[in-house]
Amino acid sequence: MIEPADLVAAFERNTRIIEMQSDGLSHEDSLIQTEYNINCLNWVTGHVVQYRDEMFALLGNERLLSPEAAERYARESHPIIEDGPDVIALDELVVLARKSQDRIAEVLGAMSGAQFAEARTSNDRNVTVGSRVFFYYFHDTYHVGQTELLRQVAGIGDAII
Repeated sequence: MIEPADLVAAFERNTRIIEMQSDGLSHEDSLIQTEYNINCLNWVTGHVVQYRDEMFALLGNERLLSPEAAERYARESHPIIEDGPDVIALDELVVLARKSQDRIAEVLGAMSGAQFAEARTSNDRNVTVGSRVFFYYFHDTYHVGQTELLRQVAGIGDAII
């Protein structure tokens, strides 16, 4: 069975990948769009932070993003196609990803197995806290995987991590 500490380590790997994939990229690089219908690195990174905030809310913790910032990076929000006042700089998003990881370590690290097994209602279904947190991890991993492609779209052309 997956324990809270296992997920802390798994989220940490994802956070390090975000840091590595954004290393050396400018904010402008993070706004480059592909010719396909996917979002840019800036949105993907912001969305990871925004969705981690959803997990914090589930666990009764404060969010990192303001409601306005969260809306910009929420699921089904409009693609970011240019810089603007509602677009967070890439370096700030990477810092927020690290802060969210620190909070994950703190919050999940303090959870007992009994708390992890607690039943909750999510999307009109009864699930355990642990299964919902695992879904957040799956979602995190899905988007973190996109960062490799989006780094290459910025023209980096370096070795795959």
